[in-house]
Amino acid sequence: MAEVSDFKQKQYAFAAHIRNPEEVEAPDGIEDRRMAIYRELFFNNLHKLLSNMFPVLRKIHSEERWQELTRLFMIHHDAKTPYFLQIPKEFIAFIEKGYPGSEQDFPFLLELAHYEYVELELSVSTAENDMSAVDADGDLLAGVPIKSVVASVFAYQYPVHNISADFLPDAPGEQPTYLAVFRQDDDELSFMELNPVTARLLQLIEENTTSQSGEQLLRQLAGEMNYDDVDTLVAHGGAAMEQMRQAGILIGTEKN
Repeated sequence: MAEVSDFKQKQYAFAAHIRNPEEVEAPDGIEDRRMAIYRELFFNNLHKLLSNMFPVLRKIHSEERWQELTRLFMIHHDAKTPYFLQIPKEFIAFIEKGYPGSEQDFPFLLELAHYEYVELELSVSTAENDMSAVDADGDLLAGVPIKSVVASVFAYQYPVHNISADFLPDAPGEQPTYLAVFRQDDDELSFMELNPVTARLLQLIEENTTSQSGEQLLRQLAGEMNYDDVDTLVAHGGAAMEQMRQAGILIGTEKN
């Protein structure tokens, strides 16, 4: 048992040095040349992984600052999974809860990281739409509209889908940015910018557990908005749902 305990202690000491070599000494008895190989291997692998999974974040940061963020992630975050595809989720958790913060940070850092993670998650998702109970050409107003399982709607304070090295907003937009992010039948990722009304409509469609028709959902929405011209809203909502079906966000209606 003592040998196991000693071995674990060496593992912890090894990992602590790998995470933070500037402040934590290497374990005794290991040649620094060998330790340097591990230091570089672990850091470079993580740095490359984060760069590939957050390409826009990487592009808008200098190499020095991006390396610093990678190192801070290694030092401060206690990851709960060893799987590479879960590392982006761990990185977001770090930014949200464990990151000490810096005056150099972009104000949209967390939102952009989340948006890039959503795209990655959709690209590797094995979820597929079961069309056996779906009428792909069904009437979206008369029938019960169905949302694709590889489509989700999100609200951001910043227009994250437009951020690039040439567009770095320093303040939130006047209104939230609503985005439907989805994977098409050819596995291409896409997004559709929504207004608050269509975003809420898509949410109602997703939460529709009582098989209400598209028209019923739109009339419910009109009630929530205290909108007087209900028939006009229903007509516009029907057109919006058709647009979402053509895009692949909606896949049809429930079969009778």
